[in-house]
Amino acid sequence: MTDDAAIRRCVSVAVARLRGEPGPLLEILHSVQNEFGCLPAEAVPLIASALNLSRAEVHGVVSFYHHFRERPAGLGTLKLCRAEACQSMGADALADFTRRRLGIDFGQTTADGRVTLEAVYCLGLCACAPSAMWNGDVIGRITPRRIDEIAEGAGPPA
Repeated sequence: MTDDAAIRRCVSVAVARLRGEPGPLLEILHSVQNEFGCLPAEAVPLIASALNLSRAEVHGVVSFYHHFRERPAGLGTLKLCRAEACQSMGADALADFTRRRLGIDFGQTTADGRVTLEAVYCLGLCACAPSAMWNGDVIGRITPRRIDEIAEGAGPPA
């Protein structure tokens, strides 16, 4: 995956830049993930040591926030809203369809590395439920047809 020297260098740069800020842990974690596409396990003890925290404290923050991942995401990330407004408009059935169609569950990536499926809890499109986000672009009133297009590589239609 990533060599230890690159991880040490990245953590060192992030810590040096952010250590003086109030509550730097989240920003350091974001910086490392932005560099590698994930938070390599080797980074946790380095960050903990640099901030005088236990590895358990750092791991607790990493595991609490769903944004942080241990493995890089796929080429595309599909986020399905799981909040109440979307649920009331069929998001549960759409989620079941999507998991079957992609052959993965939330938090996983397809075998070919193309799509990572994530659950989110509100995209602010309640009036256009059910909603999703494909690579940062929001999609209101998403349908199984649009999921099929994403799964086939075309992405959502305009």
